[in-house]
Amino acid sequence: MTGMDRPRRLRRTPALRRLVAETTLQPRQLVLPMFVADGLDEPREISSMPGVYQHSMDSLRKAAVEAVAAGVGGLMLFGVPRAEDKDADGSQASDPNGILNRGLRALVNEVGGSTVVMADTCLDEFTDHGHCGVLGADGGVDNDATLRRYVDMAVAQAETGADLLGTSGMMDGQVGAIRAGLDAAGHIDTAILAYAAKYASAFYGPFREAVGSSLEGDRRTYQQDPANRREAIRELELDLMEGADIVMVKPAMSYLDILRDVADRSTVPVAAYQISGEYAMITAAAQNGWIDRRGAILESLLGIRRAGADMVLTYWATEAAHWLG
Repeated sequence: MTGMDRPRRLRRTPALRRLVAETTLQPRQLVLPMFVADGLDEPREISSMPGVYQHSMDSLRKAAVEAVAAGVGGLMLFGVPRAEDKDADGSQASDPNGILNRGLRALVNEVGGSTVVMADTCLDEFTDHGHCGVLGADGGVDNDATLRRYVDMAVAQAETGADLLGTSGMMDGQVGAIRAGLDAAGHIDTAILAYAAKYASAFYGPFREAVGSSLEGDRRTYQQDPANRREAIRELELDLMEGADIVMVKPAMSYLDILRDVADRSTVPVAAYQISGEYAMITAAAQNGWIDRRGAILESLLGIRRAGADMVLTYWATEAAHWLG
């Protein structure tokens, strides 16, 4: 090998590697998903996601303050109502006194202006059947009836002061309906994070525990088929046309090809969600001593960034932000 052909020269020292790194990972690029549960006095650990908790209102505030101090870019909040408060239409989702809207107000009051407060705008946590929408007479999800509920939910969340609403239900036309509803209610500055490509993944299992899901069956009639790649671009284009401010790919690690496709075509920032099953797999392997925990976490996040994500939703956001300093 000649002296002209030695790419290893630029890998020789940490300083050289840092100088020529093509992809960066910074705290501001990380978003922490959080769960607030009704009726809790103390946080409750999620058994399938060690280190992640359903929060009480007090512990939610404390965890938010810690995350913001570490420099994370945003907080995405999910609400967990009492089982007896669920119903067919997910009425708690749009109730100003429902657990999610109370939690959003708590975050806005505690850390608003210091970080981006995001709301999950979906009915699945609040319905007694566990689906992401209103069911029709045939037992399937009624797309248009669901859109009306999403608008009610979005307006209620905007009124808490939330900065960004995450449209995760995968209903056709959801971004356009919510944008029109927000504008009509005077919330023209409330932004929309569109789940442009959300797949019917086997890796959501721990999340179902985290939100106390009532789902029996699956969501394959409205979430995307893992076999399909081009379909994601169709969904992206529709969401952009309807007014999405940010678009997201979910899950992240098994769909890096989709993330790259979306990043190459999107005219707005792109997010990716490192979901509960991805968290659980790395955690379990690290607990068994099979992989280096810190190294695997940072490498997985860097890989998602390298594939094209401008921001990553990850349950390790606060911890990784501390490491990145």
